[in-house]
Formats: sequence, C-alpha cells, structure tokens
Amino acid sequence: MSVSFFRGMGAVAPILLIAQAAHADLSAQDVWSDWKDYMSSTGYEVTASETESSGKLTVSDITMSMDIEGDAFSMTMGTLEFIENGDGTVNMVMPAEYPMAFDFNADGDAISGSLIYTHDGSPMVVSGDTSEMEYSYSAATAGLTLKDLEIEGEAVPTDVAALTVNMTDLASNTLMKIGDVRSYTQSMTVATMAYDFMFNEPEGSDNAAFNGTLQGLDFSGDMTVPKVEDPSDVAAMLKAGMAYVGKFTFESGNTNIKGADGSDTFEVQTSSKGGEFNIGLSPEGLTYDVTQVDTTLNMMGSDIPFPISLSMKEMGTNFAMPLTKSDEEQDFALGVSLREFAVPDMLWGLIDPNEELPRDPANLVVDLSGKGKLFFDLVDEEQMAAVEKGDEAPGEVNSLSINQILLSVAGAELTGDGAFTFDNTDLESFDGMPAPEGEANLKLVGANALIDKLIGMGLVSEDDAMGARMMMGMFTVSAGDDTVTSKIEVNDEGHVLANGQRLK
Repeated sequence: MSVSFFRGMGAVAPILLIAQAAHADLSAQDVWSDWKDYMSSTGYEVTASETESSGKLTVSDITMSMDIEGDAFSMTMGTLEFIENGDGTVNMVMPAEYPMAFDFNADGDAISGSLIYTHDGSPMVVSGDTSEMEYSYSAATAGLTLKDLEIEGEAVPTDVAALTVNMTDLASNTLMKIGDVRSYTQSMTVATMAYDFMFNEPEGSDNAAFNGTLQGLDFSGDMTVPKVEDPSDVAAMLKAGMAYVGKFTFESGNTNIKGADGSDTFEVQTSSKGGEFNIGLSPEGLTYDVTQVDTTLNMMGSDIPFPISLSMKEMGTNFAMPLTKSDEEQDFALGVSLREFAVPDMLWGLIDPNEELPRDPANLVVDLSGKGKLFFDLVDEEQMAAVEKGDEAPGEVNSLSINQILLSVAGAELTGDGAFTFDNTDLESFDGMPAPEGEANLKLVGANALIDKLIGMGLVSEDDAMGARMMMGMFTVSAGDDTVTSKIEVNDEGHVLANGQRLK
C-alpha cells in the first residue's frame, strides 16, 4: 500500500480550508503561518514569497514539495491574498481561476501538469484564534480542469487525455484545533457534481471515455495529526496516534463508459439511487465500507451477443485490516453483499425457456471477521520488500468467525455461520496449515427440488445428480421439507467430524 495514499489525506483539509465563524481576533499572518505549519507537520516543505501591507498579506509562488524514498512530489499554487476584515476575521481570497501545477516522479516515471480550479470568487472566511481556527467557504459553481499534462517530458494533447469536474452549490467548513496534537473536523455538501474523463492511445486504437453525475453529496471527516520527527514515516505517525475517519454519501448518480480495446468496442451505463462510503485509518488499522442501493448496470459490446441488463437492491463490500506489527492480536474483517440481484428474462430464457426455475432475485452475502497478528509494518516499504524476498510468514491468523453466509438462487438457499481458532505452533496436523478448532453450521433448503428441475431441463444428468445427492447424504442430515443441515467440527485432537461422524 503506497505511502502516498496516506500522505494525500493530509493535503485534503489545507486545500479546501473550510469552516464557520468563531469569535476571536486573527491576523492575516496568523492564518498563513498556521497553514504552513500544518503542511509541514504532514511532511511537506513549503516555500513562498510574502508581501504585507495595511492588513493585507499577499502570498505568491507557493510551492509544496515532498521526497519519500526516491519518489518526489511538488505542487506550485497561484497567488493567495489574506485580508483582515477589521472584526477579527480574515478573508482568504483566490482568483476566479486558480492554477495548481503538479510534478510527480515515482519509480522513474515523470508526470507533470496543472489543475485549474474555477469558482465564483467567493472568499474563505477564517475566524477564531491561534489555538483554534475555523474556515467557511461556499460557491454557487466550482470546477477542476486538467491542463498542460506531460508524461516523460512529452506534452499530452487534450484530444488524448482530458479531465473536467464541475460542481454546483458547494458549501464546506473545517474546524482546525492547533496544539501538540493537531486535529480537524471537516464537512462539505455539493448539490451536483459532473465529471468527464477521456483518453485515446496516441499510436493505437484503444480509447475510453467516462462521464457521469452525482447528486446530493455529503462528506464529513475527522483527522488527528501528531507531531513526529519524520512526518513521512507513516508507521511512526500511526503509532503516535494519527487517525482519520471519513464518511461520504450521495443521493443518486449515474455513469457512462464507452471505449475500445483494439477492434473490440464496449459501452456501460450504471445508475444508483444512493450510496455510502466510509473509511477509517488509525493505529488499529484501516477500515473500508461501501454500499450502493437500487443499482442498475447495462452493458453492450462487439463481443457480447446482445445487451445485458442487471439490477441489485443493494451492493456492498467492506474490509478491516491492521497496518502495523504488534505482539497483541489485531482485528480483521471482510464482507461482500449482493442483495436481490436480478437478471433480465432474456438471459433466463437462454437456460430456462420453459420457465421451470423460480426467477426470484438472487442473494449473496459473506460476512467474516477474526483476529491475527502482523509481523511487519504494512506501511513501511522497506519491511514489505524484505518480507516479499524472505521465506518468513508476514503474519498469522488466530481466529476466524463466519458471521453470516447466505446464497439463494433459483429457489434454493444456503445459510451458515461458525467460528474457528488456529494453533500456529501446529503446522503438521493439517499439512502446513495452522491446526483449526471450532465448528460451522450450515442449512440448505430446496436443493433436491432444484436438482430435479435441472435434470428435467437436461442441464444435469441423472448420474451427476446421484453423486451430488450422495455427497449431501454423507455430510448432512435431513430436517424435513427438502431441508438439510450440517455441523462440521474440528476438535482439539485434530479430528474432523460431520454431524458427529468422524471424517479425519
């Protein structure tokens, strides 16, 4: 996982610098000085030219730069004006077109260009005092446009790559608390956001274009930034208490994708009636949780015989993982959910023209959690490289909980749960795998009826069906009404049992 990912989080607040009013006196120099201090605390070197006159501070040639293990990043920003309002507040003024030039060199690849931020000219209003500053900003319209892109020193024409983002009714605020441990609370709303991105292979036929809109965006987040000797050392920052929590929601959205891969062409359209994205970063690890509701997906292409249309009532995924090594057990989790997944009758008709199978929407839910240990810092690239070259295990799993398993399709349904612990000192009982102990409980409804229908449709032979039924008979017990259950156990002696019958 790239260190740049975590460093990017630290740049979010200063670029937006947003909040609402407090009641104390601030000078223009106070605001600019704190802005520099914050960027320095996250690992950037900041330089600029300053001119001060009669309550007005003009800052130009602003450059933020950072070198991390041979990778270099810099951004040069346009002129900012800090104007004292006479009531203890300060206006931070950007021109209607505000350039931000970037230069990125990683793994020998050099990329440079500029982003042009456009808005209606509204100032950011800064209030508070030198221990707590609050910023507020709103704009009827705002946007970002990619300009002057260069890769390896060669200019990329706008008909080869282009990016624009436009927003309406943007409002945001940030409360920055300043001390030995700096923290901020941030929120932002956007009525609509439209994006458009395209690229064409200069000397080939590959191309793609992405465009879409989001409505009713809402973001809130909190971050804690401790002071450490080397802010680029993410492992040290995490151990010192660095933490971030962010939540992003939207009311509806749609995306259109069109492109070509050689002679093959494709088109994809998606829509959703809302969703939520949560991310967390702390000494305990990284968490991620994203959900969309009422999602539709339409696809067509030169290698697809007919248009495909899919829909889902809910689509989501989540995971949690530790990032730093520890002698204590750490939590992890993984989950996937596809609820009420439906395909069109045209697809059903290919395999079931006589409508013998129930066509209820399918469901797939997997919810896992557990505890384990990391033997190295996942955010330390040197340690990661050493682990990849060595023969030592990067960590161990100590326990696993199967919180939920659900699979339902064509009238059959499988559900289950369970829990296991693992003895990492015993790698012999199960051929190199840590010895497990625990049990899983499964329930299967409607399997025989489904098998009978598949036989009648000619999709499954009698012999194959007999083999499947024999396997069910070995590992399950009948609970009546085309329902079977199974209890799989692994005991402390290394025995594997199915419903009390020893298998190993």
